[in-house]
Amino acid sequence: MSAAAPTTTDPAPQGVQHGAAAHSDGGWGLVPVQTRSARFRSTDPAAFADVTGREVDWKLSPVDRLRPLIDGVLDGSPYAYLARETGGAAVDWVGRDDARVGTAGSPEDKASSNAWAATEKVLAVTLTGDEPSTVTIGRSGLDREPRAGHTLIHATANTRSLVVLRNTGSAQLVENVEIVVDDGAQLTVVTLQEWDDDAIHLASHFATIGRDAQLKHFVVSLGGSVVRVNPSAHLAGQGSDAELYGVYFADAGQHLEQQVYVHHDAPNSRSRVNYKGALQGEGARTVWIGDVLIARSAPGTDSYEQNRNLVLSEGTRADSIPNLEIETGDIAGAGHASATGRFDDEHLFYLQSRGISEHEARRLVVLGFLSEVVQKIGEPELQERLIDALEVELTAGEGLPTAGSVA
Repeated sequence: MSAAAPTTTDPAPQGVQHGAAAHSDGGWGLVPVQTRSARFRSTDPAAFADVTGREVDWKLSPVDRLRPLIDGVLDGSPYAYLARETGGAAVDWVGRDDARVGTAGSPEDKASSNAWAATEKVLAVTLTGDEPSTVTIGRSGLDREPRAGHTLIHATANTRSLVVLRNTGSAQLVENVEIVVDDGAQLTVVTLQEWDDDAIHLASHFATIGRDAQLKHFVVSLGGSVVRVNPSAHLAGQGSDAELYGVYFADAGQHLEQQVYVHHDAPNSRSRVNYKGALQGEGARTVWIGDVLIARSAPGTDSYEQNRNLVLSEGTRADSIPNLEIETGDIAGAGHASATGRFDDEHLFYLQSRGISEHEARRLVVLGFLSEVVQKIGEPELQERLIDALEVELTAGEGLPTAGSVA
C-alpha cells in the first residue's frame, strides 16, 4: 500500500515558531499570526514546532492532558465500526493514496498532522444517486490507547444526503474528517460526541463546497473529558452555502472546545454559524472561537456568525471569541455576535406568572435555548433523541441556579 507524500505549506524559517512572523519594521521580534488564513499547514508532524500551550490555537486548551495525541505514538490501524446506510450510500476503507484524500484541506496543528501521518486506512463514505440517502456510523469500544483516524465524506454532484457520526464509549482519539460537497449537492453532517466521562477526542473537520452546493454541519458535544472539534468550511464554488451549527453541554470538570473557520472564496457565497452551549458544575469549561474570512475573490458574500452561552452554576468558564476578516467591500452582509450570561429574569417571570413552577420554568428555558439548534437538523427521530439527551444532562446536575443578569 502506498502512502501519500507529506505536504507542507509556507514552511517557517529555521528557528521560527510556526504561527509567528517577524515585525515589518526591522524584523527584531516575532508576532503571532492573527488570522486563520495565514496559518501554517502540513501533513508532516515534524514540520510543526513543539506545542507549548502558548500558541494561538492551543492557549485555551488543556495541552498537558492532550500531549499523547499531539505528539505521541498513535495506533492508525482500521477500527471496528457499525454502519447503517440506505441506497446510494457506500462505506468502506480505502488507501491513503485515494485521489480524494487531501482535497478538502490539510492539518493546521500538530495533533491533526500527527493523526494524518499515522493513519493507515481512510474510512470513505461515498454518496451517489438521485434519491436522498442516509448513513449512520457508530464508533464504540475504541481502546484507551492513543489512536488516529481519518474519515472522508464525499457527496457527489446533485445528491441529497444525511451523514451521522456517533461516538460513544471510552477513547483517546485524534482524527481528521474530510467533507467534499460536489456541485449542486446538499449534504448534512452531524457529529455526536456522547463519549464516556474519561474520553479524550480531538477532531479537525475540513469541508470544501462546490458551485451551488450546500453543507449543513452540526457538532453536538455532550460527553467526554476533553472534546475539541474544529470545523472549517471552504466555500470554493460560486453560490456555495454553508450552515455550521453547534450545541454543547459542559458538566463539572469537562472541557468542550470548538474553533470554527469559514473561508468565503467564491462570489455570492453564503454562510451562517450558530453555536449554543450551557455550563453546569464546578470546573465546567467551554471554548468557542469563530473565524470568518471574506476574500477578495468573494464579492456578494452574505455571512453571519454567533455564539451564545448559558451559565447554570458558579465555578464555570466560557470563552467566546468571534473574528471577522473582510478583504473586499463588495459584500451583501457580514457580522458576528457573542454573549454569555445567566437566566433572563423576564423569561422566568413570564412563565411563572402563568402558573409554571420555578424549577419547571428554568428547565423549559434551558431546553428551549439549546433545542433551537437541534431542530435545524431536519431529522425528527434524531432531533427527539438529542433533546432527550440534553434533558438528561440538565437534570444530572445538582439543581438549577437562581436567576441572574444576562451578559
